[in-house]
Amino acid sequence: MPYSLRPAPRQNGFPVNTDPIPGYQPYDQSPPPERSQRNPETARRAALTICTIADIAAGLLGLWIVLYLLDANQGNAFVEFVHGSADWLSGWAQDIFTMDTEGLRVLLNYGLPAVLYLLLGHGIAARLNRA
Repeated sequence: MPYSLRPAPRQNGFPVNTDPIPGYQPYDQSPPPERSQRNPETARRAALTICTIADIAAGLLGLWIVLYLLDANQGNAFVEFVHGSADWLSGWAQDIFTMDTEGLRVLLNYGLPAVLYLLLGHGIAARLNRA
């Protein structure tokens, strides 16, 4: 007998369907257990990415220092690219040191950002790997 003589349940004066929908699963908003824990492989990848970016930045700055000290052709496209990249990466540190010796000025103004990028990048990567 599919029909019941009991009155239908009501909520706020309206009838409520208590029949479950076939295949309905209530949504669980908590993350799955494997995602709620820290994934060490993801941390290693992030640390490697940060180290790589810091190494590339420091490498470009170091390469510009070497090219400048060896008096490379400033009209060359590669030298222009390295110089532009180094200027962009060390824009915040330009003219911290003002010396009469041009080579020493370039070494310090581009070397300081290179060292800081290496220290910060590898420090953050070490922190990610340790945690």
